[in-house]
This record gives sequence, structure tokens and C-alpha cells, in this order.
Amino acid sequence: MFRQDRTNPSTAVSNWRGRHDTPKAWPSSAVSTWLNGGLFGDGAATGAAYFGGGYASGIGNTSAVQKFEFPSDTRSTLSATLSVAAPYLGSAANSGVAGFWAGGYPSSANTTVVDKVLFADETRSTVTGLTAATRYLSGCANSGVASYFGGGFAPSRTATVDKGLFSDDSRAALGTGLSSARYAPGAAANSGTAAYFAGGNSGSDVDTVDKFAFSDDSRTTLGTGLSSARNRACGAANSGVAAYFAGGEATSGNLTTVDKFAFSDDSRTTLGTGLSSARQGMAGAADSGVAAYFGGGVVFTYGTVVDKFAFSNDSRTTLAQGADPATDVWAGCANSAGLA
Repeated sequence: MFRQDRTNPSTAVSNWRGRHDTPKAWPSSAVSTWLNGGLFGDGAATGAAYFGGGYASGIGNTSAVQKFEFPSDTRSTLSATLSVAAPYLGSAANSGVAGFWAGGYPSSANTTVVDKVLFADETRSTVTGLTAATRYLSGCANSGVASYFGGGFAPSRTATVDKGLFSDDSRAALGTGLSSARYAPGAAANSGTAAYFAGGNSGSDVDTVDKFAFSDDSRTTLGTGLSSARNRACGAANSGVAAYFAGGEATSGNLTTVDKFAFSDDSRTTLGTGLSSARQGMAGAADSGVAAYFGGGVVFTYGTVVDKFAFSNDSRTTLAQGADPATDVWAGCANSAGLA
């Protein structure tokens, strides 16, 4: 029998598991990864949310990537930077492997650039670019398989959805794009099942939610859209459970609204507690199974606030450490233990 008292000396007996065959199922894991409950997932979660690019207060366009550790929520800034300083970009993650930042508007023109940041050592490389230079796009991923970047300006509003395979970083546009050409949708994914692109502006703001099945990349449009038409909302997901679309800009102004779509039936509810302040241009990321993070954006000035919504009860807290500097129109993704 596997002796947990030898690798978990500080844990209570009541927290041990009787899975004597577990080491045989983890042949490549080091004993050091078993400590303090890590072998069975009962210890502290690992991973982080990464928010990159955008327009930073006092700086202008930025290539910086800010990191919020799970579960401590402490913030640091990566030594590596994105290859271009740009706002209006999209991001997606192959959890456990790498985050990807795509497109944007670095100066006087859109870009096709896709940067890849490895989670293991936080180094950055540049991989196959978008099929068209695009800004105001959004991204999400089928972790372990592919990223999806959709919508934006390229050079006018576009319905294009690019799919990037994680196996070789190749990229191609789907045969079926969004149901309408639009910029600044929000995106979130039920990994293994489907991608969701919500809202955006197609000449006017829309409440449309398009769903792309990962099995064949076919698109359907949900019968129930967002609770109000908007652009520049951001998305995050508790994979297997629900997608969350937060904030954004509507004709009435910036919003605090957080809409939740249950993956079981794609029904929508609106959380009783919204963002701590009305804002647009945030970045969203999720520690799947734990919480969604919505950071930065514009209130009246560039925002530093990072709001955290616990998936257990959808309650909101605000992180003690926010974005530094305050940043708008950036993009986020996460290395989530729940998806690795």
C-alpha cells in the first residue's frame, strides 16, 4: 500500500485516500509533486491567470503580461513580453502548456501576429499568424486540441473564426464563421464541447451568442442571447458547467452585468451581483472549477480592479492586488489545474 504518511507528513489522517494503485497511474510524476495532497488534487491548486497587451495608463500600448497566481491571487509581471505592444487583441490557452495572444492594433495597422507563452518557463515565441490582420477579436480554446479566434476588424467587421491546432501551431479559417460580421464579441469555451462568441457590434450592438461544436466546428445560434446588446464584454468559463460574460459597452453606457450560460441546456441567467464597477475592455480568465477573474478595463479612466467570482456560489470579491499599471483593451487566459 502507498504510505501517504511518508509523503504527506503534515496532513491529517482524515484527508488521506486509500488509492494504493495511484502511483502506478502517475508513472511520470515525481514524488515531490505528491506532497501536501498534490497527488490527489486535495492540496492547493496550481496555475495562474495571465493578462497581456492592451493600453496601459501612463505608458500607452503595452507588451507586458501580468500574472495572478492561483490560489493566492498575488500579482507579478513576466520577464518575457509579447512581441508587439498592442491593444484590441484576443487570447486563448492550452491549459498546462501555453497561452496565445493574437492580433491587435500596435500602431497604424492591424497585425496577424500570434505569440505563444509557455507556462512551464514563461518564455515567449511567435507562431503561425492569423489568416488576416485583425483587431477587436476574441479567443477561447478546446484545451489540448485547438484555439479559436473570432470576429474583429480585418480591415472591416469580420465573421472569420480562425482555428489554431495546438499539435503543430498551424492555423486555418473555419468554413463557417460567426452568424454576422462583428467586432468585439466576448468568448468562452466548454472545453471538449463547444466555443461561445457573445455580443459584439455589427453596425449596432447585438446580443447574439454563436456556439461552435468542437466535434465538427459547426455553428448554431442560441435561442437566448445576452441579457442586453453590447460589445467589448469579456468571457470566462467553468468548463463543464457554465460560461460567464461580463461588462461591456451598450448604448446606455458601460455595464456591470454578468450573464451566465449553463452548458447543460444553454439557458441564461444574470447574476444578482455584477461587477464592482461598470466597465468595458476588460480581460477575462478562469481557474476552472474555482473562479472567474475579470480585470482592468475602462470605468471613467483606465481600471486596476480585478473582480473574482467564485463558481461555488457566484459571489464576487475584489482582489487586494489589482492590475499595475491600470490597463484597458487587453486579453486574458489561464493555466488552470482544472483543465490540465
